[in-house]
Amino acid sequence: MSISNEALQKLVREIETQAIVAQQQISLVRTQQASKQRELRMAQLTQTEVSALPADTGVYEGVGKMFVALPMSGLQGKLDTQIKDAQKEVENLGKKLQSLELTQKNSKEHIDRMLRGGMGA
Repeated sequence: MSISNEALQKLVREIETQAIVAQQQISLVRTQQASKQRELRMAQLTQTEVSALPADTGVYEGVGKMFVALPMSGLQGKLDTQIKDAQKEVENLGKKLQSLELTQKNSKEHIDRMLRGGMGA
């Protein structure tokens, strides 16, 4: 069974479009992942610094243009939550990145296979 040249060209264009979209999304996900990793590192560093302070140390949280006093345990709880959320997000972005890279790879392989098959016909 042979595919007409027009159908083959249309299919190649669709797969090329899919590959281009995947490449754009890969760039976006990598940027998001880098941002979340920075956020995670900052939270971990803050947690390390705060844990070295005595329990009765006054700590403050920035809220807009002001600072609000916060109990040490409250700050540590917020940091724990922030770290867990950032780790989950980095993991999810990693999975999404793998999926997009696989989609792009498969698209390129399909195009190559179609072109080889189309040229041989």
